[in-house]
Amino acid sequence: MLNLLKLRWNHGYQAIPDIRKAELMVTHRGFPVINESECKDNCGECKDVCPTEAIEINPLSIDLGKCTFCGECERVCAAIKFTNECRSGSTSRNNLIVTSKNFSGLTSDVYRNRAIETRKEIHKMFGRSLKLRQVSAGGCNGCEMELSACGNVNFDMGRFGIDFAASPRHSDGIVITGPVSRNMAPALMDAYNSIPSPKIVIAAGACAISGGIFKESEYLNREFFEKIKIDLFIPGCPPHPITFINSLLDFLGR
Repeated sequence: MLNLLKLRWNHGYQAIPDIRKAELMVTHRGFPVINESECKDNCGECKDVCPTEAIEINPLSIDLGKCTFCGECERVCAAIKFTNECRSGSTSRNNLIVTSKNFSGLTSDVYRNRAIETRKEIHKMFGRSLKLRQVSAGGCNGCEMELSACGNVNFDMGRFGIDFAASPRHSDGIVITGPVSRNMAPALMDAYNSIPSPKIVIAAGACAISGGIFKESEYLNREFFEKIKIDLFIPGCPPHPITFINSLLDFLGR
C-alpha cells in the first residue's frame, strides 16, 4: 500500500487542469475559417476534391457534419484555412454549415454561445450526473477509440460526472457513432428504446451525422435519424476528446 501511495504521489495530477482552456497542437485540423476574398473566381476545385461533398460554392461553405477534416480543400484553395480550434459541437444541424459570414473573424466562444443551446431542463436533470450508452453502428472504431480516451487519466471525463454505462437501462442518453448499417439499425433502435425517458441523443462523428464517406452505400439504413430528434451534434472524423467533453459541458450548462 505504501508503494502504491508513493507511486501515486510521484505521478502527480495527470489530468488536464482546465479542459475549457486546453489548446491542441497547431497541426490539429479543427474549425475552418473561410475567406471568400481569396477564392479564385469560384473555380470549384475545393468542392471537386472533397470526398464527402461537404463543400458548396456560392457562397463558399463547409458542412462540418460531412467534413472528415482531411485537409484536401485547404491544399488547393487559399480561401479555406483550418485552425486548431476543436470546440465545434452544436445543438442545431444548420449551425454546422460554416461560411465566411457566420464564422470568419469570430472567436470560438462566440460560435459556441450561438451553436449550443443550453436548456434549463437539461441542466436541472443531467447537469450533475450523466450516464451515456455508446452504440457503434457500423463505424471504423476511430470514434469509439476517441470516446474511450475521454475516460483516461489525461482527459478524465468522470470528474465532471459524465461516464459511459454498460447498459442502456442504466443510461440517461445514447451516443451514436458510425453511419448505421442495415444490421445495426434494429440494434440501435432497441438500445434507444431501452433507455428510460427523458433521454438525450448525441450523434458523434461525420458518419453518424451525415453518413460520412459511406453515405451513398446501399448497405446503410439511416431511418433512425428520420424518426428520432438529435439533441447534440459533435463533428469530427473522429471527434477529439476535448471536442466531445466541451460540447457536453456546454450542452449541460456547466
